[in-house]
Amino acid sequence: MDLILKNVKKKDFPVLKSLAKSLGFDIEEKIDKPYNPEFVKEILEAEQSIRDGKGIKMTMEELDDLWK
Repeated sequence: MDLILKNVKKKDFPVLKSLAKSLGFDIEEKIDKPYNPEFVKEILEAEQSIRDGKGIKMTMEELDDLWK
């Protein structure tokens, strides 16, 4: 049987870990990464290029034309 604990505080994890160990349970810690690393890299590069002045400015009319 598997038991999944979510939103465990860092201060509580050692207590739960030692309790599980004393009872003979196996502990598997998974930390989910919410974003694809390639996606994060693209976003960070785009932000840097804007800071470097490589972006373009558009008027509201030009933006509206993009949607049509």
